[in-house]
Amino acid sequence: MTEQLPEEIELEKKRRIVERLADRLASEEEAMTDLREELERFEARYKMEVGRLYAEQDEIDAQIAEEELKLVPDDEEIKNRVEELRRIAEESAARAAEAERHAAENWEPTAEARKAYHDLARIIHPDLALDANEKERRHSLMAQLNQAYSSGDQSKLKKLSEDLRISADAVTGGTIGDELVRAIRQIAQMRKRFDELQSERSVSESSEVFELYKKVEVEKTEGRDLLKHMAERAKTHIKKTQRRLENLKNVTAAQEEHVKETFGMDIGAFRKS
Repeated sequence: MTEQLPEEIELEKKRRIVERLADRLASEEEAMTDLREELERFEARYKMEVGRLYAEQDEIDAQIAEEELKLVPDDEEIKNRVEELRRIAEESAARAAEAERHAAENWEPTAEARKAYHDLARIIHPDLALDANEKERRHSLMAQLNQAYSSGDQSKLKKLSEDLRISADAVTGGTIGDELVRAIRQIAQMRKRFDELQSERSVSESSEVFELYKKVEVEKTEGRDLLKHMAERAKTHIKKTQRRLENLKNVTAAQEEHVKETFGMDIGAFRKS
């Protein structure tokens, strides 16, 4: 049996490291993709169950300010508040509408989809590329993979898998020196990507959405629905402000009636214009 050259022994070591890191990186990428999707779905649920109520509250607040302006139409401070509250109400309504659309996209990845994602990410990950053109191509493939996985497009995942099976990515070649350099660079690139994923996870886990998500999960284990509780509180506040709005409308209506009876002027029509 021919004794292995030192560089061949070193190459085998590096290849084993690449193999382990590639497998671990695929798992990390999948976990980060799952976290992104989980937080997006949670945020959509929050906006649907609670955020839409806040949007309703913002609309009532804007209407209250508008009624107050009717009573003191020359008050610049109230005018500015009306403009600001109306802008907030419109933005809240737009977010609520977007959340309603997103809430319909409720997909849980199957075991088959997870395996397909893992196997593909392990092979086509951009950090395994050794030049700019190849890295850019792999980024494109990875984007397609993430899109197919997050949207539950099983047929797209299968097609990517089949395309990759017969692609150049499945072929190795070159001298021992070339392969050794390739392995060393792949290891460095993958370790850099691990740092990037860790940084992204840290940012996600320090966000307000994640903190609320964790609180909701803890409450769930204790048999409580925190979002439902928040929604109930919001509904109670809405009822109170609705009563205030109705009272203000009654005051402005009485004022309009008084002016009409006393001076024969329809200020209601003037206000609408």
